[in-house]
Amino acid sequence: MKDELIQILDPATKISVIAADCTAAACELSRAHLSGPTAAVYLGEALAGVALLGSEASQDDETVTFRLECPGPLEGFLVECTAAGTLRGYTKKKILDEFDGMGAPKDAKVLGETGTFEFIRSIPGSILSSGTVATAWKKYAVASGLDAYFDQSLQRRVRTAVACAAGDDAAPVYARGLLAECPPDGDAAAFAKVAEVFEGGAAAKALASGSAAPRTLLAKLGLPHAEIRRTSPLSFACRCSAERAAAVLASIPPAERASLPPSLDVTCHMCGRTWTVKTGAGA
Repeated sequence: MKDELIQILDPATKISVIAADCTAAACELSRAHLSGPTAAVYLGEALAGVALLGSEASQDDETVTFRLECPGPLEGFLVECTAAGTLRGYTKKKILDEFDGMGAPKDAKVLGETGTFEFIRSIPGSILSSGTVATAWKKYAVASGLDAYFDQSLQRRVRTAVACAAGDDAAPVYARGLLAECPPDGDAAAFAKVAEVFEGGAAAKALASGSAAPRTLLAKLGLPHAEIRRTSPLSFACRCSAERAAAVLASIPPAERASLPPSLDVTCHMCGRTWTVKTGAGA
């Protein structure tokens, strides 16, 4: 399955559903960051979450940022999705020796039992909106943060699920997300049944299965007659470049730049790509 975002509406109940698959992007970013399996899982979950948030981008140059600060060994993550569906980001720690190779990671051990999530919508030079929620979780930490944001900051009836798994080589096998929302005039009783699927973990398990096709997911939610309204691509992309790296070095005062070697490797923290640029020192 290619990376894509699928937007769905059930006319009878007015419940909307968004499904995101960003497996290829998660693989590229994990590989670029040299992440271990544990970090790759949380990077994939975060990318799936921000892809769901990015589905609401309303301006061509809009970017959605999704950040977690947590007390556990991973320490957190930061990911972005643009209106064009491009994804990038990182986890604060890339290798966690005490968890890598030990099977599916447990949120409470890798992230801690609480965390602070931050959500920012911006265009170049301006923040459109922002929200911060501090929450605890028993499991499904990333989805808990997303749900808390929609409930507390936006006061919207939304349930989310994200799922990612990575092999011992740290390559994500899948990285997927699912969101269901009931508008104020939607069928509250039908949404209560949908919410049970998310809260009981069945939605996350369906995302992790080999048959996570949209129709299968909709049947699981009890919305078999919902209509796919739009499909759009998702992909890994970063705004970094050799020119941007050179501009960063050019901003260093000449006296400091003179002490640098003739060329320097500059690594983008958002995507892990390294650029070799000339410093002008020694010329």
